[in-house]
Amino acid sequence: MFRMKMDPGAAKVIRALTDAGYKAYAVGGCVRDSMLGKTPHDWDICSSATPEQVLEVFAPERCILTGLKHGTITIKQDGGLYEVTTFRTEGTYTDGRHPDAVAYVARVEEDLARRDFTMNAMAYNEDEGLVDPFGGAEDLLVHRMVRAVGVPKERFGEDALRIMRLFRFAAREGLNVDPETLEAALVLRENLRRISAERIREELLGLLAAGKPGRWLLPEVLTIILPEAMPADACGTERLQKLIDAAPAVREVRLAALLSAAEDVQQVMRRLKFDNKTTAAVSGLVQLQALLPEREAHALRIQARRLIGRSGMERIGQLRDLRAAQRAVGDALPALDGLAETADEVVRQGLCCRLNEMAVGGEDLREELGVMPGPALGALLSKLLERVLTDVTPNEREALLTAARGMMEETR
Repeated sequence: MFRMKMDPGAAKVIRALTDAGYKAYAVGGCVRDSMLGKTPHDWDICSSATPEQVLEVFAPERCILTGLKHGTITIKQDGGLYEVTTFRTEGTYTDGRHPDAVAYVARVEEDLARRDFTMNAMAYNEDEGLVDPFGGAEDLLVHRMVRAVGVPKERFGEDALRIMRLFRFAAREGLNVDPETLEAALVLRENLRRISAERIREELLGLLAAGKPGRWLLPEVLTIILPEAMPADACGTERLQKLIDAAPAVREVRLAALLSAAEDVQQVMRRLKFDNKTTAAVSGLVQLQALLPEREAHALRIQARRLIGRSGMERIGQLRDLRAAQRAVGDALPALDGLAETADEVVRQGLCCRLNEMAVGGEDLREELGVMPGPALGALLSKLLERVLTDVTPNEREALLTAARGMMEETR
């Protein structure tokens, strides 16, 4: 018999509701993760108590009403927050995302019937144990598969993002997908076009964070959510899937691998509403893939210093990981090892690669040479940095001031 180690705060909330005469259970992901031997991060609770009744059980100062219109009250307990949602059924989903109406019900089984997959449609409390009307435990532990609750087409018709969640769960837990569920997901995949870019992005990131997500990056779905990344043929798709699996599960590296064939990576990232920092990192990695390392040692060192100054050692490490993944799937690419090793040596030697690492700065040029803040000062600093990077001028205060005086005299 399955015995779940309850979070103390969640157990107290459930006990308070049951002592008041209501049914209450831990539900969804916390039950699934516990069954897999993981420590749940979120503890959701469902109850026969209506929101008004929940407010009667807990003191007003312990209740947060932000989810009230959805039947949810958040309870403060032992320093944590626990969402309590009334058992409910849902009407039709006209917009393919939100139910047009909800109705409170008395039985937890009716509430579980509205959920997406059987492994997420389980509830638990310490008095009754596991409530599993759809065989979620058997699907998860015995069959090792993701299966929709009830009729798959109805579940995906209600919310098309469940298609992405299907593949994310399968990849994350190393599960197969029930054939009928998979068929329904592919039949209704066009509905993903109705889902907001932000929600697609978050599910895609969850999928890419899995250990080996390649097999679930299906071309039928990629065509809808990332047409820019689609390979030209089945061989290209297989190579992409293998490349994703070979790359380390680092967000920027996996995204760069996925978008390596896109003509305008920044445009794709903006469409999916990625933040500017991630967009710059991923687009930079894709551009750097085409970098040809210099052959001569001195030129290679200059190239490494410029790259460190522009992108940082973290990006070089990610580029090294991406190139290693590409080699693992048989791509014949120029070796990056020499450039990466040179960059490591540059860092060990503490060589200057950026403006803020120079022995003089804007204040020095103002005080010593009278250069006022503005475009001319910025241009002079950039020229000095170039001289340092190319070993024309050593990164020493007096040498740089002398070089700056000479450049100023040339412009007079």
